[in-house]
Amino acid sequence: MEVLGKPQIIAHIEKSLNYTVFDVKWMPSSAKVVVLGSHPRDTGALQVYEISNGELKLVLESEKRHSFKCGSFGATSLHKRRFATGDFGGRLNIWDFSHIEAPVYSVKAHEQIVNCLDAVGGLGIGGGAPEIVTGSRDGSVKVWDPRQANDPVACMEPAEGETRRDCWTVAFGNSYNDTERCVCAGYDNGDIKMFDMRKMTCRWETNVKNGVCCLEFDRKDIPMNKLVATTLESNINVYDLRTQHPTKGFTSLTEKVPKASTLWCARHLPQNRDIFITSGGSGSLHLWKYSYPDSRVKQDDKGRDVGVVGNVSLLQNVVLSSQPISSMDWNHDKEGLLACCSFDQTVRVVIVTKLNLV
Repeated sequence: MEVLGKPQIIAHIEKSLNYTVFDVKWMPSSAKVVVLGSHPRDTGALQVYEISNGELKLVLESEKRHSFKCGSFGATSLHKRRFATGDFGGRLNIWDFSHIEAPVYSVKAHEQIVNCLDAVGGLGIGGGAPEIVTGSRDGSVKVWDPRQANDPVACMEPAEGETRRDCWTVAFGNSYNDTERCVCAGYDNGDIKMFDMRKMTCRWETNVKNGVCCLEFDRKDIPMNKLVATTLESNINVYDLRTQHPTKGFTSLTEKVPKASTLWCARHLPQNRDIFITSGGSGSLHLWKYSYPDSRVKQDDKGRDVGVVGNVSLLQNVVLSSQPISSMDWNHDKEGLLACCSFDQTVRVVIVTKLNLV
């Protein structure tokens, strides 16, 4: 691809804040972003900003008892647009921005910090019930239905006496009808586990030898197609999920990102599931394209199907910050519009150009 034909990554708006930012999410069908973090006094910061005249204008602010770590709109309808959060106190809360004083749903989800959450079933994404999955430092992964108080609908945790690993990332996938659903969880020791929610079994597991910082299916609401895992030591692992071998599992490729150190996050472009972006500990963004092989399946020496993985190519990269970019979120309505936050206490709105030409 010629230089002039490549996508460009442009920092459009920067907003400096006075607290540590952990997560940023676009409010669906709006020009607003929700920012979550922690004040220096260990209280939770929740702010909503709107893009106006080339700036981020504060439209809502609330301070809560516990610092916020993560959030998602994925389990709510487009009409209600309620926001689920996980905090340092181990609580899962759901907020209505028209009545931000108290949560509309609250549960003590874990004994320790909620490191990560993902949600599905709302916003027209995925079939089945509106559910939220949480992962914690206590080693457990739990699935919650906001219509059911207090108790999770599923809990995946080590058996009594087994070592509890810190769960850093969770992701929903395979949610293409009302019965099928998978949850993937990544842990600090490099374990990746895929749980089948219909059968309540561990469908597949592997180890990538480095802590798993982020997992994401390329789409939540289709029969599972690809999974991207980012790790410490700057590795991207892409798994082809269409064919599972009985002993070899899913076929994968590994790409090392130069000078990126930890890869904190990966996000697939909503308008094209074969393009994704990763954020690095060096404050960098790398834009990637996945290319499929001529055939996605072959037979082994016993005639069993084995998946064939494609390859990834780097489209563009840029350094935006001197500190790690910890979270990103694509806008689902405007192709190429990205919000990200970093540990220099800055939220940025980024424009990625020419994605329709890739």
